[in-house]
Amino acid sequence: MSSPKFRGAALGLLAASIALTGCTTLDPYTREEKTSSATKGAIIGGVVGAIIGNVSARDQDRRDRNKRTLIAAGVGALAGGAVGAYMDRQEHELLQQMEGTGVSVIRDGDNIILNMPSNVTFDFDRSEVKPTFHETLRSVALVLKKYDKTLIEIAGHTDSVGSESYNQALSERRALSVARFLEGQNITPSRIDPIGFGELRPIATNATEEGRALNRRVELTLIPLTQ
Repeated sequence: MSSPKFRGAALGLLAASIALTGCTTLDPYTREEKTSSATKGAIIGGVVGAIIGNVSARDQDRRDRNKRTLIAAGVGALAGGAVGAYMDRQEHELLQQMEGTGVSVIRDGDNIILNMPSNVTFDFDRSEVKPTFHETLRSVALVLKKYDKTLIEIAGHTDSVGSESYNQALSERRALSVARFLEGQNITPSRIDPIGFGELRPIATNATEEGRALNRRVELTLIPLTQ
């Protein structure tokens, strides 16, 4: 069975082939029909958009499934104004724990994102968490255990250097490595959702070393458990 990513790409390519039939121009020198640059750009954008849209839907499906599992296990869900207050307290404690570690704590609505640069977390081209980073992850785990009404998405990301398939596999291994470490700190496995995005979600340009360094990261997104 093909993956959701490639099913989404196939749909984008189908739309692209349809677009090609009516978006050609006549080359004034060869007198042959060709696809315009604008059309090519639109087609590429459509394929990428199909992939990203499919991945986003898959993200939400996993989160919903994990929420149902935890609620069925008796973990109480948050509601109303309690959600924001709960995440406020968790954010405050994480900011204290992560000070000086190289990990940034970012608030995104009711979610909290911990951005862990790969040079802090992993050696080059390796997926084992650096021993020097263990203490930082143990500090994260202390907060996560206290605030157990949150889901934990662990997402691995890479730059665009190397093949897409290699980067995808590396991002998955790194996400799993962090997940296993947290499970070893007695974080409930059903709260944890490791996933690799490879080079699909850059936060900076891959045209510079500085940008590539920002893109090589692991992000922990803490999502409140709500009905």
